[in-house]
Amino acid sequence: QALSESNARRMNEVRTTLETKLADLQKGNESKLDEMRKTVDEKLQATLEQRLGESFKQVADRLEQVHKGLGEMQTLAQGVGDLKHLLTNVKTRGIFGEAQLAALLEQIFTPDQYAAQVATKPGSKNVVDFAIKLPGKSDDGTPLWLPIDAKFPNEDYERLLDAQDRADAPAAELAAKALEARIRFEAKSIAEKYVHPPYTTDFAILFLPSEGLYAEVLRRPGLMEALQREHRITLAGPTTLSAMLSSLQMGFRTLALEKRSSEVWQVLGAVKNEFGKFGDVLSRIRTQTQSVLNTLEQAQTRTNVMSRALKTVEALPDNQTQALLPLDKEPEEG
Repeated sequence: QALSESNARRMNEVRTTLETKLADLQKGNESKLDEMRKTVDEKLQATLEQRLGESFKQVADRLEQVHKGLGEMQTLAQGVGDLKHLLTNVKTRGIFGEAQLAALLEQIFTPDQYAAQVATKPGSKNVVDFAIKLPGKSDDGTPLWLPIDAKFPNEDYERLLDAQDRADAPAAELAAKALEARIRFEAKSIAEKYVHPPYTTDFAILFLPSEGLYAEVLRRPGLMEALQREHRITLAGPTTLSAMLSSLQMGFRTLALEKRSSEVWQVLGAVKNEFGKFGDVLSRIRTQTQSVLNTLEQAQTRTNVMSRALKTVEALPDNQTQALLPLDKEPEEG
């Protein structure tokens, strides 16, 4: 019984000690967990703030770029509107076409190979935008012109594009017919005003300053052939006209080379004639030179004969020779 009571007391002491240790351990763990939770919260907060700050900065940069792009788009839209407003004026469109035509001519030809605002018909007040000077002149000395006139029927072309954008086939066909009628009218006007052989070529060029407009005109069946057949007018866009002008310039250079070749042959013919005369003179000089050589040989022969005849004669000293045969004194040098 005493042993049991002792064991019971010890067990109570052990239990009490274990409970105390467990309580201390639990308290320490809770304190450590609180510290770990606090540290983790601080790290997460700093990381989250950094990531959010970077994200917001990127978003702000993107928004700034979008805003800048919108400003550029507005400027571009305003510029397109200004250009559209500018091209609504018929006179301004004409100036635009003439400027583009002038730029093409300036790139390919020299200033003396073309002229602007030329009255190709004698006595006419109608002047074509540009005319190219072709080789050859008329009887009165005036140059032979190739007329080139720029036209830009923008309203008809815009109506056609608008109908095509709306997929309105009937309206597109009407707009295309109106554009064709306008091109025919302009071609007839150019032929009547500026084509006048022999002062000009028997054809002229109608320049369309837009590749899209030129392509739409080419799509009209038989239009280009009809203009060439009825009015002697050739259509040309920027690329086509550049190719045509380059071909003309190559032709001009070929003619210039042929002209220079003819001049060179004439010079060579004259040189050949003079060279024949020079051969004759050279032959006479050779004859005269040969005669002089023959005379010198004869003199040498006579000298040899005289030398043989005088071999037996005793030569006198120099002083006696000078006394008997005095020589003229040489002139003093100044």
